[in-house]
Amino acid sequence: MDSQAKPTLNANPPKRSRKILGSVIAVAAMAGLGGLAWYLTHQPAAPGGGASAQGPGGPGPGGPGGPGGPGGGRRAPATTVGVAAAEKADIPVTLEALGTVTAAATTTVRAQVSGILQSVLFKEGQMVKAGQVLAQIDPRQFEMALMQATGNRQRDEAQLENARLTLNRYRTLLSQDSIARQDVDTQAALVKQLEGTVMTDKAAEGTAKLNLGYTKVVAPISGRVGLRAVDIGNLVSSSDANGLATITQLSPIDVEFSIPQDSVPDVAQRANDGAVLPALALDRTRTNTLDTGKFYALDNQIDTQTGTVKAKARFANAKFSLFPSQFVNVRLELRTIKDAIMVPVTALRHGNNGDFVYVLKEDKTVTVRPVKRGAATVDKVQISEGLQVGEQVITEGADRLKEGAKVTLPGAGGQGAGKGEHGGWKGRRHGGAAADGAAAGASAPAGEAPSGEHRRRNKEGAAQQ
Repeated sequence: MDSQAKPTLNANPPKRSRKILGSVIAVAAMAGLGGLAWYLTHQPAAPGGGASAQGPGGPGPGGPGGPGGPGGGRRAPATTVGVAAAEKADIPVTLEALGTVTAAATTTVRAQVSGILQSVLFKEGQMVKAGQVLAQIDPRQFEMALMQATGNRQRDEAQLENARLTLNRYRTLLSQDSIARQDVDTQAALVKQLEGTVMTDKAAEGTAKLNLGYTKVVAPISGRVGLRAVDIGNLVSSSDANGLATITQLSPIDVEFSIPQDSVPDVAQRANDGAVLPALALDRTRTNTLDTGKFYALDNQIDTQTGTVKAKARFANAKFSLFPSQFVNVRLELRTIKDAIMVPVTALRHGNNGDFVYVLKEDKTVTVRPVKRGAATVDKVQISEGLQVGEQVITEGADRLKEGAKVTLPGAGGQGAGKGEHGGWKGRRHGGAAADGAAAGASAPAGEAPSGEHRRRNKEGAAQQ
């Protein structure tokens, strides 16, 4: 048994040496592959940052291309902003309010005498003038009343004339001492009595003439007549509530609106100075001007519930674009500010210390400038203090700015930084992939037995030995 085991022990050493030699060769091959992979993944990248953005020990800010490294790093890009220059302009100081169109005059046409409506001489919705005949009432009874009054007057005038003649004869006889003075005085009293009767008759005759004239119903004002309330053949009188029709004056026409009590002194002062305050009547969208007019009157007390004062503007309304009870927007111009420094509304910022703007300097940096605002329009605001004409202010992109921040203007070519970052990202991406491949190739430790391709190479090496 022992003699057979010894030859076996003598044959084992050569085979073990061959295995050790094959393992050394495999480890050397893997080390070479790992070195090649490290070399490929640590080559300098293209300008703008690639694989060089990683330090020797892996990703980190200390590498040649990383932030703060010798390669310059990824610097924060300049903010692209919009700018506008401060300019001079004349701006109107206006007051806007919601108003209601009210007719300058509205009247209900009523019959002044009772009678049968004989004819209607107007069309519904027609424009009429003052004094125009609108309807006719049956005049016959009023003509008879006038004739009666005229007859009474003429009779009494004849009696008066006879009494005067008798009085003259009595006075002649009295001068001849042929009649008593009492008879003369009595006749004089009769003359005065008849004179009073004739005056009464004249008044009655005049009343009859008026009543006859009232049988023609005329328009008291000029304007547009409304819908007819009665028809022909109806009995009309002055006590009718609805009357015959309603006339509304449309030209001129008024617009009533409310003024805040803080603006009342300014409006009152301008009105007392005799200034003409132009007024515009706009539609509900404030885009179309319906008519132009001027300030007309101011109420004498403040409404305690709303803190406003009623005012009125008058418009010619030549095109009849304003209609009674219509809601319109009123724009009242108080005054005009000459040579005001104006900037867009978006340029004005608000901070803890008040209003400010970002002013663009020549080196393409911005500085904070405290300003004082004034009057404003729809898209622009006045800068009364803190800004000069021609200075450029930031209108867009100011939310990301601070004192001394670097900015770029639209179309100024500030794309280099973005491309560099993109290139560095691509380099890091390719470098990371190579590093992953190398790590995969060198993942087996040297102390472990190789498998697959490594075993085949070990067997070939042992066979060669």
